[in-house]
Amino acid sequence: MSEERKEAKLIIITGMSGAGKTLVVRSFEDLGYYCVDNLPPTLLPKFLELMKESVHNINKVALVMDLRGREFFDSLFGSLDVLSEENWIQDHVIFLDASDEVLVSRYKETRRSHPLSPGDLPLNGIEKERELLEGLKGRAQRIIDTSEYSPRQLRERIVNLYAEDPEDVFSVHFVSFGFKYGTVIDADLVFDVRFLPNPHYVPSLQPLTGLNQEVSSYVLKWDTTKAFNEKLLNLFEFMLPQYKKEGKSQLVIAIGCTGGQHRSVTLAEYFAEKLSDQYITHITHRDINKRKGQ
Repeated sequence: MSEERKEAKLIIITGMSGAGKTLVVRSFEDLGYYCVDNLPPTLLPKFLELMKESVHNINKVALVMDLRGREFFDSLFGSLDVLSEENWIQDHVIFLDASDEVLVSRYKETRRSHPLSPGDLPLNGIEKERELLEGLKGRAQRIIDTSEYSPRQLRERIVNLYAEDPEDVFSVHFVSFGFKYGTVIDADLVFDVRFLPNPHYVPSLQPLTGLNQEVSSYVLKWDTTKAFNEKLLNLFEFMLPQYKKEGKSQLVIAIGCTGGQHRSVTLAEYFAEKLSDQYITHITHRDINKRKGQ
């Protein structure tokens, strides 16, 4: 079984505290990697065993290993040696660094103490950490100095370096919903389409949903709907590239009508189809099967 699986990718993210490891591992998560933050190095061989035996074939993994687990840190070099002996896995170590001035500034902004100098000056901890990590830095395949990077720029760097296709990272998720059941709390944009003609009042259409051709044709045939769709597509054409440029990996667009069965479903399907040639699109119809009293 293990001989048939394709080569797996394992990224180990390490480096100076405050250099951006959390942001980087989240970027790998957006790229489809299975991510674990602060894995003790002593558990790496066991983790590799689980990867190899996984029936789900987890082929892209990113692990953060840093001095939060410093009692285990001495074993990291031995774990890296174990990796080099595994011919089914492609391992890669990223070391994140930044200047002392930048690291001190970041600690002051967050009001956190350095893990190696709790209650002491951050600079003292930074100096100790540099000394401890000197050997590990030499074993890294890629060293990234984040001193001049904004969070968005650092994320873009990771995407450009490690995405199989950087254009595929950004996706648009349309969610249809009914206002009677509450709004979508994790939406980035919410549009209310209750002003459009309502199929609910057409007896033959009432039991159907926006997934039925009869309902979607009814909703889309009106001049008001056509004008609204044209204006909203123009808005999306302007806004979506800006969200992508800012480093957002997914934009959630919620479209609501009264019950979440007819108009919102139709338009979520419509806009997802219209944008599918430019972006990865997903659709969730949150309330499509709900009925009053259920």
